Amino acid sequence: MTKGVIVLAAGGTGGHLFPAEALAHELTKDGYDVHLVTDKRAQRFVSGFDENHVHVVRSATIAGKNPIALAKTFYSLWQGNLDCRRLFRRLKPKLVVGFGGYPTLPPLYAASRMGISTIIHEQNAVMGRANKGLSARVTAIAGGFLSADSGVHAAKTVQTGNPVRPTVLAQTNVAYKPSVEPDVFRFLVFGGSQGAQYFSTVVPAAIALLEIDERERLFVTQQARPEDEVICRKAYEKLGVKAQVAPFFGNLPEMMAQAHFVLSRSGASTVSEIAAIGRPSLMVPFPFALDHDQAANAEALAKAGGGEVIRQSELKPEKLAQVLIAALNEPQRLADIAARAKSAGHPDATRLLADLVEAIAAGLSVSDYKEGKRA
Repeated sequence: MTKGVIVLAAGGTGGHLFPAEALAHELTKDGYDVHLVTDKRAQRFVSGFDENHVHVVRSATIAGKNPIALAKTFYSLWQGNLDCRRLFRRLKPKLVVGFGGYPTLPPLYAASRMGISTIIHEQNAVMGRANKGLSARVTAIAGGFLSADSGVHAAKTVQTGNPVRPTVLAQTNVAYKPSVEPDVFRFLVFGGSQGAQYFSTVVPAAIALLEIDERERLFVTQQARPEDEVICRKAYEKLGVKAQVAPFFGNLPEMMAQAHFVLSRSGASTVSEIAAIGRPSLMVPFPFALDHDQAANAEALAKAGGGEVIRQSELKPEKLAQVLIAALNEPQRLADIAARAKSAGHPDATRLLADLVEAIAAGLSVSDYKEGKRA
């Protein structure tokens, strides 16, 4: 016999579904019957859920200003709301939890109208548009980087952190070991397709400006787009720099744990993983990110002393070369940054989020939870 049904709702992308999956495993272990509501894009990301517990509802993304297109979008969202009402009448969930993306609008709206408790989890330091639209009507807000001390919804906001993958958790006990001259200095560079494109140009150009003895210490592990991979690898060969270049690394958390310094974008998952493992980093927010959420995520970690932030427009080869020279020659400073990054991390985020979910499902208020009461 289960403790009851909890429904998770997430947009059909990995960034929304992976934390939902982490929470689902935790709640299932605690005895809950967990269901997922998502959209038709999610098929490749839902292998971690029982296929009989995955429910695809009608949805659409609000974009543009064309009145006909907007009318079709809102009609789809309304139809999704009706889908969810029928589903909830059958499942009788104790709680519905949303993880962002427009497909969460129908289930969260339906739940709130039916008197079912609701939570949204916001990964970023700036609330996404779907979550922002739902924030006034939900019971509680769980934040990855959101402040629980300020803002219009601070009273019902709890900072849980962002759930991270089990492969990341497996590396959180790997201690940071500074690289002291003449030891190898492991430099990890990654950042998604668009980040990889920019980094494939600027990083080799910056390393070319280093002294020979500095280049000889480097071992670069770099993500590069398939069309940039050969050019990037040949650039390092010409410089005499040891490097591993590939479009994708299946063991990225392990590489992160081995790194002495990380250069990356600053999506919520990336920043959360860097902090959980505890590595010094230079974060370069993607300049075209919606609502500039990457910049806010990076600033949150930098404010804790756990990394440095440089805008892409300012990251010229000369600037990056200066950063690398300092990193190569200041091992204790990097160790201090790594320690501060780790102190800002939330490797227990999944458990913290599960505790909040179970408390609200049991009928406790957010103020009760903040006072230490639990389900």
